[in-house]
Amino acid sequence: MPLASTSDNPAPPGAIEHAVRTADGVRLRAARWAPAGAARGTVAIFGGRGEFIEKYFEVARDLLARGFAVAALDWRGQGGSERRVRDASKGHVDDFAQFGRDLDAFTAQVLAPHCPRPWIGLGHSMGAAILLILDADGLRPFERLVLTSPMIAVKGVDHRGFARFAIDALGALGLGRAFAPGNARQTFWARPFAGNVFTTDPGRFARIARLLVEAPHLFLGGPTIGWARAAFRAMRRFDDPRVAWGDGTPALIVASGADRVTDRAAAERFAARLAPGSLVVIEGAEHEILIERDALRDQFWAAFDAFVAGAQSPSPPAAP
Repeated sequence: MPLASTSDNPAPPGAIEHAVRTADGVRLRAARWAPAGAARGTVAIFGGRGEFIEKYFEVARDLLARGFAVAALDWRGQGGSERRVRDASKGHVDDFAQFGRDLDAFTAQVLAPHCPRPWIGLGHSMGAAILLILDADGLRPFERLVLTSPMIAVKGVDHRGFARFAIDALGALGLGRAFAPGNARQTFWARPFAGNVFTTDPGRFARIARLLVEAPHLFLGGPTIGWARAAFRAMRRFDDPRVAWGDGTPALIVASGADRVTDRAAAERFAARLAPGSLVVIEGAEHEILIERDALRDQFWAAFDAFVAGAQSPSPPAAP
């Protein structure tokens, strides 16, 4: 599925698109860009639940201006990647371990043959949680991880208590592909800016909302019961003291001070257990740090620049 470039959200020039095939046969969409001069390395972008490559065009331009090559992936079941449920508006996955197959395929088919090292993984929300879990499981292709508003826990949802047991019961009844309670086909981006929980920047909010009007095939509605079960299992791993989080890839967690989607306090508690790792909190930022107001985005980029400066390339750049 080609990239959707619109008048107020144009794709950075020179995009090279890839159709990636996973070991279990799922077709994924990926894209990459090269900077004007010699690359400092590659930043690979991994979005959150329901996201798509086009949402990160501005971020890709920011990274290219910094001299990085950029690669981006749509996780299975969203964006331009294959959706294996009858109702394509449903965000569904059976287990977050399946995303490991996506990362394996993306690494083998896009990063390794085409992208210069060092490789830096940039993950948001669900994407950040996936990168952390895969890193703990030994899938560590990156020299650095930068993780914005990581889904360590969902704000106001107890993934260990009643909500967990209710979701498990519904799944056991064979309802795994039904929408989770309180969710439906509508995307939150179709709602008015006032009261949104994503960003305080009306222009960037409107840009994403218009993109979904012009490219509705990118749209994803609410998660399924199966996705919620998988997400709750993943979040309980972050709580588990038996899981070693102290010997993985160096990571920078950037938390949103005003986050109403993921739980900032949970991210702070987790970051204290994460070594090598560090935490930056951007006060006043809503969940979507990378589409926030310039003053807040500038704080993110300052933290990013300082953190990735320590990345070292372990091998020569890959061939173009």
